[in-house]
Amino acid sequence: MSHPLLRADGIDVRFGGVHALRGVTVAVRPGEICGLIGPNGAGKTTLFDVLSGMRRPDAGTIAYDGTDITRRPPVWRARHGIRRTFQRQQLFGQLTVTDNLVVARDWRGGVRPMARSHRERAAGVLHACGLDALAGSYAGALPVGQARMVELARALADPPRVLLLDEPASGTTAEERHRLASVLRRTAGEEGCAVLLVEHDVAFVRELCSRVVVLHLGRVLAEGTPAEVGADPAVRDAYLGTGTDSGPASSAGVGGGS
Repeated sequence: MSHPLLRADGIDVRFGGVHALRGVTVAVRPGEICGLIGPNGAGKTTLFDVLSGMRRPDAGTIAYDGTDITRRPPVWRARHGIRRTFQRQQLFGQLTVTDNLVVARDWRGGVRPMARSHRERAAGVLHACGLDALAGSYAGALPVGQARMVELARALADPPRVLLLDEPASGTTAEERHRLASVLRRTAGEEGCAVLLVEHDVAFVRELCSRVVVLHLGRVLAEGTPAEVGADPAVRDAYLGTGTDSGPASSAGVGGGS
């Protein structure tokens, strides 16, 4: 098994008297799609803030390809291949879909022929994501499901090494979820990208992820295959006991049992 491409080790985060993360250790390897699940308030988005450089941990380290990047800012991480999407879409609403993707590569330079290569790459990614018909549409006018696909496409416009996806399937149709899963499998399998995704649609996680990490009250509660995690009594107790999640992320767990 390959070494982790991105690893968080012993992460602690406090917000005043609230201990949001407590000694959290999580790693994701090249070509792997790993799911991060847990009840609301478990610390999932806070962990993403730490991994993406938006928040510095109070304790612990972040290693990228074996190098400590704990103090590296978000821009450095993004330019070195660590890309993130957000729970609430962060598109440039007044730009077209194509221009949203081109912007993601502008830091490399925009003079010809580089500008042409940016647009060629954007067109290729839009095609792979099934978004050709939306290329000239303004991003701010898109419904949620399409906006999430555009946000994923933008994260892929400049080839990533790590994808951190915060609820990428939320608000999508069944067809969009199928397309999303297909794109992520190809990105991980063919391009060796490491994918870590936060998702409340546990059926989607079960279908897509080879490994699942469960956070609860700021700690890693369980880790393993979807079947192993779904059969873990502690995981079932966490969901049943908090009352914060219902539906797919409930007592059925990620193992698919009843």
